[in-house]
Amino acid sequence: MPDGSRPIKTKPGNISAERLKSFVERIEKLEEERKAIGGDIRDVFSEAKGGGFDVKTMRKLISLRKMDAADRDEQEAILDVYKQALGMV
Repeated sequence: MPDGSRPIKTKPGNISAERLKSFVERIEKLEEERKAIGGDIRDVFSEAKGGGFDVKTMRKLISLRKMDAADRDEQEAILDVYKQALGMV
């Protein structure tokens, strides 16, 4: 191969077609579910926007809520230092 890596040699009898098919079908099903959930999330954001909420701020808030408290405090402290350095406070 041009990049110097060696090709993987697999004999056709070394894989289970049924197991492979099962993995692929499970992944496809999960991707469909993810797509549906993504649409549901967009709908909720649209509803919130229609109710007068700022979606960008809501996304940031959700991101912060996913963080552990210590990481969140550290990020806010660093942001404050940067803002002070730029004269934004």
